[in-house]
Amino acid sequence: MPSKELQAVIDLLTSRQQASKLTIQDARAGKTIFMRNIGCDTQVDVTSVDGNGVLAEWVAAPNANDNCAVLFLHGGAYILGSIESNRELAARISKSTRSRVLNIEYRLAPENPFLAAVEDATDAYRWVLDQGIDPAQIAIAGASAGGGLTVAALVSFRDSGSPMPACAVCISPWVDLECIGETMTSKASVDPMIQRDGLVGIANIYLNGPDPRTPLAAPLHVDLTGLPPTLVLVGTWETLLSDSTRLVEKAESAGVDVTLEQWDEMIHVWPIYAPVLPEGQQAIDRIGEFVRQHQNVATAAD
Repeated sequence: MPSKELQAVIDLLTSRQQASKLTIQDARAGKTIFMRNIGCDTQVDVTSVDGNGVLAEWVAAPNANDNCAVLFLHGGAYILGSIESNRELAARISKSTRSRVLNIEYRLAPENPFLAAVEDATDAYRWVLDQGIDPAQIAIAGASAGGGLTVAALVSFRDSGSPMPACAVCISPWVDLECIGETMTSKASVDPMIQRDGLVGIANIYLNGPDPRTPLAAPLHVDLTGLPPTLVLVGTWETLLSDSTRLVEKAESAGVDVTLEQWDEMIHVWPIYAPVLPEGQQAIDRIGEFVRQHQNVATAAD
């Protein structure tokens, strides 16, 4: 039985016009307005930057250490989302991790299909390195499509010889573009946001031709050897739950230090509703704990 706060969020989500009935531009604008209405009250400094050609902004809470950074990759199924619609989540992550957060506006489909988002994430990471920040003091985090993009970017860092960040966080990651996980069916009745038919259509828009098992598009199908310690957070009411469980199984088999946390009765990317949902803030606090722990461990090992 959902709490009254969670039920209020679910009611808001289900009352919105279905994205399939909107143009992509209208859906993008609607997402921004929706997130403004959820609340944006965390006090931060925001500084716009050009991250190797990627529109971005530093989001820094008053307690943020300038020498620590989190590269944040927003969700939105690779077609929606922006630095504005995810600024409050970035702000809360900055406060919990005590790090500056680089909130990036990676290119979206259909205007910029796969591989554009991966290129932007890797370019932005290299820009952070170019600022002189020790990779042992950098984390990468992403939600939904941004969670899958986080894994793809890590693989790209590894394969290009770039130094790995201290750790990674994936919130409700989307890593299977065929959408064939068991919970796509078993959780369909309780997930108010993500359903298989719509997601398959969006995957096709993002891919624009390549096979849905292309590794950097669907990192469920890539070798994860050498990735840094990773925290995966997922709700038990998500159709994408089995994306997380299968990703973790694959990471474990590759020797990755990976932690899976399944949050009871939580919905897709519930931390984004932290202004009105206590469990959302609790998850953000957990992210902060994880990132600070691994930044400190990395420093101690130098």
